[in-house]
Amino acid sequence: MSGITALFALAVGCATTQTGTQNRETMLVASGFKAVTPKTAAQQQKLQKLPPGKVTMINKKGKTYYIFPDPARNLAYVGGPKQYQEYQQLRMENKLAKDLETAQMYQDSEMDWGGWGGWGAGWGPMGMGPGMAIGAY
Repeated sequence: MSGITALFALAVGCATTQTGTQNRETMLVASGFKAVTPKTAAQQQKLQKLPPGKVTMINKKGKTYYIFPDPARNLAYVGGPKQYQEYQQLRMENKLAKDLETAQMYQDSEMDWGGWGGWGAGWGPMGMGPGMAIGAY
């Protein structure tokens, strides 16, 4: 399953045009959540009352369910504890992938880091930094 997760994280990282909600719905489906369409007026009302943009936990007949509403499409994404755990894992991997992408984006080989002081010659162990100054003179 980790291969699928890694592939998914890569695909999510590359899909920069998706909105946050679309990305979340993609992760929910990839985690095993099922898209459910309300069939009755009562179900429709319940869908409209759920907080938008959030996964809500509910208990029904002794079972735990997690629901993400999509009122614009008249859908709810529904999963159990196992699917929710997988969703949380995907969210964490997606965040790590985005953080890595951001770190790589800010790498700049043209930047003169040594000019910032403390990072050039004489800094750190093995001839670099304060450690070398002790007894070196």
